[in-house]
Amino acid sequence: MTRDSRNRTRLLTLTALTTAATCVLAPLSIPIGPVPISLTTFVLYCSIGLLGWKQAAASCLAYILIGLAGLPVFSGFAGGPARLLGPTGGYIIGFIPMIVIAGLLMERTRGRLLKFFAMALGTIVCYAFGTVWFCMVMDAAPTAALTVCVLPFIPGDVAKMLAALCFDRFLAKQTVIPRP
Repeated sequence: MTRDSRNRTRLLTLTALTTAATCVLAPLSIPIGPVPISLTTFVLYCSIGLLGWKQAAASCLAYILIGLAGLPVFSGFAGGPARLLGPTGGYIIGFIPMIVIAGLLMERTRGRLLKFFAMALGTIVCYAFGTVWFCMVMDAAPTAALTVCVLPFIPGDVAKMLAALCFDRFLAKQTVIPRP
């Protein structure tokens, strides 16, 4: 087995394990309203540092498809098309552009502060997808949706981004996993 094929096998394995970690951690949530607090974004932020944006997006897409198929991997142990078509579906779909935007920017920088801002920008895009979707599904005004679906989550998402940066720093010191 060549070194390149070993690296591809390792990356594929890590992608599958990241998908599994998302499926295990995402359902664990705290219902605080129509949008629960979950660990999903933390796992997705970490996956960017571990896999690179392309594989992280593939892992997230696999997670979404597993949930769409009906397995209870979304927050609150829910699954199926109804969850994606419901009030929180836009946030779930918004994970993909969040990863792409944050990942592309994170790959182009080494500074922790810039990586934090890359994750923040990706999160803002995810918030936008989710809030627009929520407004359409729930026939809610944008200000009401922002008050219920975004503002309460900002402190927790900032904490998740900071924790993901610590994880990224830990990964940078490892020699077992080739960085993308």
